[in-house]
This record gives sequence, structure tokens and C-alpha cells, in this order.
Amino acid sequence: MQAQTIPTARRNDAPLACRSYSTEQAAAALHIKPQTLRAAVCRAGHYAGVRPHKLPSRFLAWPAEAIDRLTAGEVAA
Repeated sequence: MQAQTIPTARRNDAPLACRSYSTEQAAAALHIKPQTLRAAVCRAGHYAGVRPHKLPSRFLAWPAEAIDRLTAGEVAA
């Protein structure tokens, strides 16, 4: 009898509109230090026009679509 494998859900299987990056993931994608993102949010409330969502755990969730646009060289809106 063969063992059946159960597919596991990946972390970013959420719909594209709901996807978000942690501060560390966003910083890695933008090739900057995570503290740069935190400092920008503290000073101006955004980084290059991208505003993160603050989670109940006090962590920041950066919209994946906006970060991906920044890495592609587009203007974040």
C-alpha cells in the first residue's frame, strides 16, 4: 500500500490582494536593511510611498504588490 502525501499550504498562498511581506522580507527584496524601513515609517509613515499595516503583534506587514512594484522600478501608488 502506498503512502499518500498531503500537500501543505505555503506561506504566501493567500490571494494576491492579501499577500504581505514581513519587514525582513521586504528589506531583502529591496536590498536594504530592515532598520531602514522601520526608521522611514517612524519618521514619515511610509517608505517610498509604501505604507505598511501594523499587525496586532506590533509587527509591520508590507503589501507585497507595492514592494514588487518598487523592485521592478515602478512608482508605488
